[in-house]
Amino acid sequence: PCRRACLRALLSMGEDADTRKINHSFLRDHNYVTEADIISTVEFNQTGELLATGDKGGRVVIFQREPEGKNEPYCQGEYNVYSTFQSHEPEFDYLKSLEIEEKINKIRWLPQQNAAHFLLSTNDKTIKLWKVSERDKRPEGYNLKDEDGRIKDVSTVTSLQVPVLKPMDLMVEVSPRRVFANAHTYHVNSISVNSDCETYMSADDLRINLWHLAITDRSFNIVDIKPANMEELMEVITAAEFHPYHCNLFVYSSSKGSLRLCDMRAAALCDKHAKLFEEPEDPSNRSFFSEIISSISDVKFSHSGRYLLTRDYLTVKVWDLNMENKPIETYQVHDYLRSKLCSLYENDCIFDKFECAWNGSDSVIMTGAYNNFFRMFDRNTKRDVTLEASRESSKPRAVLKPRRVCAGGKRRKDDISVDSLDFTKKILHTAWHPAENIIAIAATNNLYIFQDKVNSEMH
Repeated sequence: PCRRACLRALLSMGEDADTRKINHSFLRDHNYVTEADIISTVEFNQTGELLATGDKGGRVVIFQREPEGKNEPYCQGEYNVYSTFQSHEPEFDYLKSLEIEEKINKIRWLPQQNAAHFLLSTNDKTIKLWKVSERDKRPEGYNLKDEDGRIKDVSTVTSLQVPVLKPMDLMVEVSPRRVFANAHTYHVNSISVNSDCETYMSADDLRINLWHLAITDRSFNIVDIKPANMEELMEVITAAEFHPYHCNLFVYSSSKGSLRLCDMRAAALCDKHAKLFEEPEDPSNRSFFSEIISSISDVKFSHSGRYLLTRDYLTVKVWDLNMENKPIETYQVHDYLRSKLCSLYENDCIFDKFECAWNGSDSVIMTGAYNNFFRMFDRNTKRDVTLEASRESSKPRAVLKPRRVCAGGKRRKDDISVDSLDFTKKILHTAWHPAENIIAIAATNNLYIFQDKVNSEMH
């Protein structure tokens, strides 16, 4: 009964307070945060020149990296607002008497094929494909239209002219190209674009569907773990992602702490996995909360495709695709919370879904924590650092100071007691530039962008 109750909570609970802050000059002057402004996803595009955020109000804000200034050649370009649009609206399913929130669960950029950019955004039920393009010229000198666009009387046209393109102020146009709807019974938690650039998959709590980017009215179910009797439900799907360059491979994680690598060449329905990654539980650490804190909230392939990065409630783990029985690296994110699990269960924080990210060379990993802290782990030196996303550290050129949490005993200067941590401030969503040391940290309604020598403690 306890497991079923926890699974139902996992099925029904969304992410609590997430995130957003628009660079240094967009800080809020008040402390009140509306629910709609809370950031729910952050994603760089493949080049890192664009950064998209989605919020609980269904909006998508795209930031563009400004070119380096001529007067400051060593200054990296800042990110400024490029475009803002309403991606999803609240809906109501009258058949199921169910309100569908407009909150953006995930954003994924498609590899750029031409001058335009394309991205996928999803709420709990509906995935949309958006085209983002620029227009800096307008045609003038039509023969059959006047300057206001009205059709001229043909009898008044006495001469013909060739229309010409005249420069105009740059305009960014965002237009919906596809709407992929009515394929998920449960809440969509993941979307992932395949390396073939033609297909993508979407995952909810119990099923994973494969879509073609050009076909909106049907998808192909490739994973279905729904039991015939829902009372026998033992686990749910928590995240899914395609391999970065093998288009037939994908991985999905579960609330039981396991990873399943599937090969679409083996069968149409991937109900049998190619590999199962699972770490045996240490009986000495067994507790009432073991199953909840072992649930994997995020999984990411490394850029090389050789490793998997997973985040559960207390740790991040690195798995080698060639070793299934245990992770090759385990890093404690906030082990000092182990004694606080009872109160974290009572205030529902134990169900928070933290994400994780690789740096461009797969040598450093990053994930979030409470009190607006985020953690970085260097895989080569085994050094780690705790940093804070705060208004004090958001001034240009400010250097982030490492923070320490004291769980008990002697307390050094500037240490923070575990009892004084603010659990309403949490870094759930993070993203790392694909090639450079630039990171995006979403903290409630603020988006922080840190770059270059900010992470000098790690390198």
